[in-house]
Amino acid sequence: MTEIRISGYGGQGVILSAMVIGKASALYEDKFSSLAQAFGPEARGSSCSAQVIISDNKILYPYLVNSDILVTMSQEAFRKFSPELKKDTGILVFENELVKPEKLSSSVKAYGIPATRIAEDELGRNIFLNIVMVGFFTAVTDFIKEGNAKKAIESLVPEHTVEQNLKAFDLGHAYGKKHFA
Repeated sequence: MTEIRISGYGGQGVILSAMVIGKASALYEDKFSSLAQAFGPEARGSSCSAQVIISDNKILYPYLVNSDILVTMSQEAFRKFSPELKKDTGILVFENELVKPEKLSSSVKAYGIPATRIAEDELGRNIFLNIVMVGFFTAVTDFIKEGNAKKAIESLVPEHTVEQNLKAFDLGHAYGKKHFA
C-alpha cells in the first residue's frame, strides 16, 4: 500500500492532481485506490490537500496515516504536512520556487521542479502547474506509467484543454527525466 498526500492551496489544482493519480492507478493499472480531500472554508487561496491511497489489495482504511509520498505546491502546505512524511523511506515532490524544504530527514528523497514557471513560460498560464507536477511525479517516482497518467488526464480535464494539459504533463515528465533520471 502506498499513501500519497498532494497539497498546496485552493486554485492550484490539488484535487485534480490526486484524481489523475488515483484514476490512472485504479482504472489503468488494475490497483485499488481511494481519495479523500480537504480544504479550508475559502476555497481559493486557502490550504488544500488530497489523500490518495493505492494498493494491490482492497483498502480497508481509506485515510492516510503516514505519507510515503508528499507532493506539495506551497510552503504552508509543506509545513503542515511534512511531519507526516515517512522519515526513512519518504519521497518529497515539490514546487521548488514556492517551497523551501526545511527540517527533512536526510533519508527522505526530495525532487523539486519550477512547475509554475514552466507552466507560465511554456503554456502561457500558471493554471497548468498541477499537471506539470503530475508529469514530474510520474517521472521521478515511476509509480504510475506515463501512458496511464495521460489516459487519466484525457478523461478528467475539459475537452478543449486536453492538448494543453498533455503538453503540461510532457513538460513535467521531461524535466524529471532530464534532471533526476
